Amino acid sequence: MEKIYLADESFTYDMGQKIGRALFSGAIICLNGDLGAGKTAMTKSIAKALGIDEDITSPTFTIVNEYRDGRLKLNHFDVYRIGSSDEMYDIGFDEYINSDGVSIIEWSTIIEDILPEERLDIDINYEGMGRTIEFIPHGEKYEKLVGEVVGQ
Repeated sequence: MEKIYLADESFTYDMGQKIGRALFSGAIICLNGDLGAGKTAMTKSIAKALGIDEDITSPTFTIVNEYRDGRLKLNHFDVYRIGSSDEMYDIGFDEYINSDGVSIIEWSTIIEDILPEERLDIDINYEGMGRTIEFIPHGEKYEKLVGEVVGQ
């Protein structure tokens, strides 16, 4: 587990860039934390590092947005309004997370019971005027990813 302080939005953007450059096919990133702390901003910078130039918006009502024009396909979930994990199966959640695309799931603690064991949890929370970001890797390839990102 690694914890880093991000002084402002530019640090959040830089961290997202590092994560995006280190991502691999099929990666699953779970973003959690305070409302407005930067989960979607982090997703935008990850997408930019993947070569996705589309405007990234939070899929609050559609649950998932797909972006295909980057180095890797991006499946961006926002499960804030999900009532239960069962609703995720209706949108084909299994197919998304078992694909070659990168899946970023905002508010993933809501569906924690159906998340794969191997994934990277990232918690973003307010601290003073900035944010703290905590990396919790689950599995060897995610431990390696965090090492690459933090060591850059």
